[in-house]
Amino acid sequence: MIRFDNVTFRYSTEAEPVLRNLNQEIPAGELALLLGATGSGKTTFLRAINGLVPHFTGGHLAGVVSVNGRSTQEHQPRELADLVGFVPQDPVSGFVTDLVEDELAYSMECLGVSPSVMRRRVEEILDLLGLTQLRTRPLRTLSGGQQQRVAIGSVLTAQPLVLVLDEPTSALDPGAAEEVLASLHRLVHDLGITVVLAEHRLERVMQYCDSILLLEGGEISSGLPSELMQTSPIAPPVIHLGRLAGWDPLPISIRDARRAAPPLRALLADHSPAVHAVSAQTQQIASLRKLHFAYGNQSVLRGVDLDLDAGEITALMGRNGAGKSTLLRVLVGLKEPLKGSVRINGVDPRALPASDVLRHVGFVPQEPHDLFGALSVGAECKASDVDARCALGTTRALLALMAPEVCDPTHPRDLSEGQQMLLALCLIVAAKPPLLLLDEPTRGLDYPTKKKLGEVLRGLAQSGHSILLATHDVELVAELATRVVIMGDGEIVASGPTPAVITESPMFAPQVSKILAPERWITVEQIAHALEEEPA
Repeated sequence: MIRFDNVTFRYSTEAEPVLRNLNQEIPAGELALLLGATGSGKTTFLRAINGLVPHFTGGHLAGVVSVNGRSTQEHQPRELADLVGFVPQDPVSGFVTDLVEDELAYSMECLGVSPSVMRRRVEEILDLLGLTQLRTRPLRTLSGGQQQRVAIGSVLTAQPLVLVLDEPTSALDPGAAEEVLASLHRLVHDLGITVVLAEHRLERVMQYCDSILLLEGGEISSGLPSELMQTSPIAPPVIHLGRLAGWDPLPISIRDARRAAPPLRALLADHSPAVHAVSAQTQQIASLRKLHFAYGNQSVLRGVDLDLDAGEITALMGRNGAGKSTLLRVLVGLKEPLKGSVRINGVDPRALPASDVLRHVGFVPQEPHDLFGALSVGAECKASDVDARCALGTTRALLALMAPEVCDPTHPRDLSEGQQMLLALCLIVAAKPPLLLLDEPTRGLDYPTKKKLGEVLRGLAQSGHSILLATHDVELVAELATRVVIMGDGEIVASGPTPAVITESPMFAPQVSKILAPERWITVEQIAHALEEEPA
């Protein structure tokens, strides 16, 4: 179905190729998972399948990429639309209409599908992806996760033979991600559609994939999940736990891991999980009281009360559309509440001059490119140092720690989604605001990079900053957060220490918790520490 024959690709602005001498075949009716570090070229590989590389991106492509016998070099992306559906990392960039229903129908209109068939397919996709109640909503009013589902649905309505998805669950809550992946699984098994997806949150998708493609240094190795995970440097917690416990074969799913877990449970019986200590500082950084907000007649926040203290990393969780992103935007002063008050160190952020806001609160949005104004990474970092009133080179040093592969001359918008997120984070963190707000900060980030991010955020918390991150990344929360706040329909429905909240939630429990429940183990690191204490 999909063939790469001696494919090498180099962007015109880069000296080295991103893809090197690739020879790979993905058969029809298979779900293939593409792995690779942040910035390794996964998006380039995916774009080569539908011809965006090189027709849209430019650059030099050697070799042949073909889909169902049709060469992507000889056919423009529009000429491959009946074969390949593509869902990018940033769903908003692909929208061409204003309403959910219209967006789902647009690709079929371009292909000349009859109105009666269009109506039926729209209804099927609305049901399949849980979008029925959103059908008449303007796309701009949807949450990031809801927009992601619409983007997937707009491609599925055209019924392509090949579906290519770049980080399809990165903005979805665990429940919605499960529904989308289960839907993709059904498309593969019931309809024979070929699915190729890149995903960093392997804990979500590993159990569904038929094969894995591991991209390292521009080259690909492939095989069954059970084979590749034996040595892969990129792996979900269940694999790391299996390696630590010496399980053979390595479990791919939670169910398999639970079956292998009794001996490990016995070893841990006399141990208690270590937890992250909260800073002794108790200074209150921010306070929200009786906060209300609405988009037109759509109420989004309903009487929210929340205090944020120095030294605390608070995870804000909840399903898509629960109000998390809106709450962050109200906190930073980008949205004005209908009722209630926001105080950061006693000050309403909306009353501050724009130049002083960063002295109190910093915000990294889901769309990191919103923060970019310069034409190169180097210029962006220098401008950040001026805005943050910090020593020249501070922002660049942070970026070198987080993403050493990023070069100064590169245009910020030419970076991968994950690299853009890291750059935006560095622009804000350089100012060291007392309150740091992060909206889905791990989108596009691999496990090692998330670990670096965690170290930076933990260091800020230990030095007295307060961090509030809205995220669906349950593994990040288990590793990093000291407190979890869960929202539902604009209200706070749960709040407390991380282990207590997430181990009691079927939706937000991490892999380790699901394997070893009801004990409150939540990370592989906790278990490794306990086993090290075992007498020789």
